[in-house]
Amino acid sequence: MTEAIDSGCVRLGLASEGSRVSEVRVSSERPSLTGTLRGRPAADAVRLVPLLFALCGQAQGGAAALALAAARGTGCAAHLDAAIQTEVMREHLWRWLLDLPLLLGEAALREEFVAAMGWLGGGRRDELAAMLAGSRIEALRRRVCDMEDLPDPAPSLLPALDAQSSLALWPQLDSGFCRRPHWRGAAAETGAIARRQGRTDALSDAKAGHAAFAARWLARLDELREWAAGMATVGAGGTASAASAAAGRGRALVDTARGLLMHEIVLDGERIADYFIVAPTEWNFHPQGPLAGWLTGRDATDRAAVQRFAARAVAALDPCVRWELEWL
Repeated sequence: MTEAIDSGCVRLGLASEGSRVSEVRVSSERPSLTGTLRGRPAADAVRLVPLLFALCGQAQGGAAALALAAARGTGCAAHLDAAIQTEVMREHLWRWLLDLPLLLGEAALREEFVAAMGWLGGGRRDELAAMLAGSRIEALRRRVCDMEDLPDPAPSLLPALDAQSSLALWPQLDSGFCRRPHWRGAAAETGAIARRQGRTDALSDAKAGHAAFAARWLARLDELREWAAGMATVGAGGTASAASAAAGRGRALVDTARGLLMHEIVLDGERIADYFIVAPTEWNFHPQGPLAGWLTGRDATDRAAVQRFAARAVAALDPCVRWELEWL
């Protein structure tokens, strides 16, 4: 049995000058899978891909299969994939019911999470919708809106893309882009907040429209409620598409819980000549991304307080790997 590899780490380095954070270094250190997949029979590589990831295996496997089909000449228009949608909702529920309460100093809602998993797996949307509208979630929502936050009125968000439109922006991927993806030469954030840009329901609380952390948590909750109401449309979490970039080269885009995932396969016959993966964490934890701006200039006299604030900031961006902070 193949075990998931070490998925890497987001490293956050802080330096202070006087009483303020003067420098923020953000790096996403993740192993490349190109060497693992290159040279393998294409079908074997695609079967292996979801086994190599501890999180979002459904999305990774779906992206791999779609990219291979596109490399063989068969693309597909953007559509909602039910299995990937379910995975997105599971990740959102995990964050809201297990991680968020702990972040706020409360007990995880374990019983609610177990019940929600059953409703999600059984397609029982009404029960899930009722829980998401209930008093426990409303109390959490209020706590999110009241937590220590910071203004973020105009975040740089990745626009909606499908595989075909992405080819005009990036005709072919390479290892440099995989490490530091960019939108028109600059960092851009992906995820639920980006998918819901321009929609007032994503910023339903007055404060959330100007609060970085609250807006991102509420966007995830809005996606959950929309799925439970049966109102999700193409462009929501779980959207997938694929396109042929050239003979033997195919690209797939999948919107995961954390944002845009890109797979690109280059074939040599029926073997993998090259394989490129751009994960949401590389978008959201770009060195010039939002995290550096949120932390630069903060009061550094109480390092424990900085650590707590950094934890809230990282959780708002939701990495798919562990994270570590060190003082430089």
